Amino acid sequence: MNSAVYWGHLMHNRIRPRKHRFAYRVASWLVDLDELDTLHQRFRFFSVDRFNLLSFFRKDFGDGSGRDLKVQVEGLLAENEVPAPARILMFCYPRVLGYAFNPLTVYYCFSSEQKLLALIYEVTNTFGERHSYVIPAEKAKDGQVFFHQAVEKQLHVSPFFNTDCQYGFRVQLPGKTIKLSINLNNDEGKLFAAVFKGTRQTLSDFNILKQLLVLPLQAIKVILAIHWEALRLFFKGIKVVRHVPKARFFSWSRGWSGHPDRQEQKNQSG
Repeated sequence: MNSAVYWGHLMHNRIRPRKHRFAYRVASWLVDLDELDTLHQRFRFFSVDRFNLLSFFRKDFGDGSGRDLKVQVEGLLAENEVPAPARILMFCYPRVLGYAFNPLTVYYCFSSEQKLLALIYEVTNTFGERHSYVIPAEKAKDGQVFFHQAVEKQLHVSPFFNTDCQYGFRVQLPGKTIKLSINLNNDEGKLFAAVFKGTRQTLSDFNILKQLLVLPLQAIKVILAIHWEALRLFFKGIKVVRHVPKARFFSWSRGWSGHPDRQEQKNQSG
């Protein structure tokens, strides 16, 4: 079974205009979309598209329609002239007692030779808006484990940052461990960094119960942490940026691989 759960810690580090750092424990699931329909048959305490202690609802991701997620991902890749993948792994939070909030969902798209074709970073904000950054792994090498990618920010996420910024991603392919780093940069340098490091554990009814007992409020904790830390930043005197709603609930854009400087990034993005 390719699907698994990764236990680890998520760290947020705001660097400018004022320093602000916090971290908390989370359990993130890696779901092979080809295994999704059979996972609920394997486990007593996990279900797909219906309530259970832990559950997965397709409508929580993609365009929100509940359509087959593999079909949606294949459509995004086709629009970006990326070949159809043989395997798609999805890194996300499941619902816990019926609730989940996924600020970032990552789709790892592999060829039949197990070579990474592309990464899709699906960002959802607290206003219910979503944007997917589709970045082909155009220079992927055999045996490569870490990937550096970048993209212009399109969706207003934090009330304390403008959208005139760039994301820099450093992604480790899932194995015994996993690491995902995200930097937010502007013309003056790094503004913010988030890092998740986790260790793989097998999916089982025991580990599902363990997640519920150890992290019973994980889903609520994520959304509460977002608002609590935002309140702390507000009282630190950091200026709030006015939210401008997106025209559509779901949208996408293409990024680029590597670490070009900002001017090169602009040239590559058009």
